[in-house]
Amino acid sequence: MVQNKSVIAVALVMLLGAVGAQAYTGEALAKHAKVTMVEARAVALKAHAGKITDEELEKEAGGSGLRYSFDIRVGKVTQEVGVDAQTGALLENKAEGANPD
Repeated sequence: MVQNKSVIAVALVMLLGAVGAQAYTGEALAKHAKVTMVEARAVALKAHAGKITDEELEKEAGGSGLRYSFDIRVGKVTQEVGVDAQTGALLENKAEGANPD
């Protein structure tokens, strides 16, 4: 019985981890965005091709005040790319500094 509980606990942790991996920071703000995460990713990757290592939807000054932010890695360099969540406009495309936020 104890062994079965351990197996169930491990399975539950794995399931919750998989579900969490699909979410992104700021997902609750998505209902206020006119541009979807998928559309914003496409804009970001067109501006700077590479592998997205982090993504979020946040309230931040500039543009409409609601933006998708992506960290895109190419080799050892990480680029921060911002896309306006209302218009799809590219707001930022710069190398991430020593103290990323």
